[in-house]
Amino acid sequence: MQMAASSGLLVSDSVTTLADSARDRVVVAGSHCGVYAACLAARAGARGVVLNDASVGRDAAGIGGLAWLADLGIPAAAIDYRTARIGDGADTLARGVVSHVNAVAHAFGCTPGQSARECAAQLVARASPAPDAVPTEREGRYAIRTASGRCGVAIWAIDSISLLRADDAGAVVLAGSHGGLLGGDPATALRFDALAAAFNDAGGGMDGAGYTRLPVLDARGIAAVTVAARSARIGDGRSTHEDGIVSRCNRAAEKLGAKEGMPAAVFVDIVVTAAHPRKGK
Repeated sequence: MQMAASSGLLVSDSVTTLADSARDRVVVAGSHCGVYAACLAARAGARGVVLNDASVGRDAAGIGGLAWLADLGIPAAAIDYRTARIGDGADTLARGVVSHVNAVAHAFGCTPGQSARECAAQLVARASPAPDAVPTEREGRYAIRTASGRCGVAIWAIDSISLLRADDAGAVVLAGSHGGLLGGDPATALRFDALAAAFNDAGGGMDGAGYTRLPVLDARGIAAVTVAARSARIGDGRSTHEDGIVSRCNRAAEKLGAKEGMPAAVFVDIVVTAAHPRKGK
């Protein structure tokens, strides 16, 4: 969902859905504040950005976009993941409390502890027009080559769930995206029926929003887990696979043997073994 809260402000549940209407506006979105999310906001023409810090997480990936935007002269802030639901732009604006700002936003008077609404208003009043040239950050899809991958099940690490394709139906997908529904909409849980999926929990956050895809996918018979944001870099699908430690499982995943504390790579193996019991080892 996107809505214009004022002539200079655009509110969106995700930076992956920004349209031309974002140009030269301050964007408040429910996305994490990683580098690629920041890049999408900048490429859409935002002149200021407010996102979710996703609990900051491993290697501070949840706020990696702040410095990236500062290098372009774009002011940006991240709200504390405990103050508003990740994946919900309206809640970010209504309840979010700033936890981190970049140097450009700080120069405009934005500081940790202020409300997202106040921060956004300062950016609307003071931010310069968006830069004309924005570098492109590569967001990728990566085939995972494990023993499991030889059993006829495709295994993909994708940096954003927006990269999911129709031919991923029946695949195991390890996403760098947060595990929250966008605007609480069940239709945003997963566009296609993967065999199984893993997401970053973004710390769980307000109202447990970082886990909300899981029960929706359970109802669709899709085994799904989140990995702890402190264990894997949000926005990095390969880190979900290589570093991720399961923080929560839905019932479909538990029936296969998934457990909290399990490496994500082990979750992949048990999913593939269940799909091909005679070839899984």
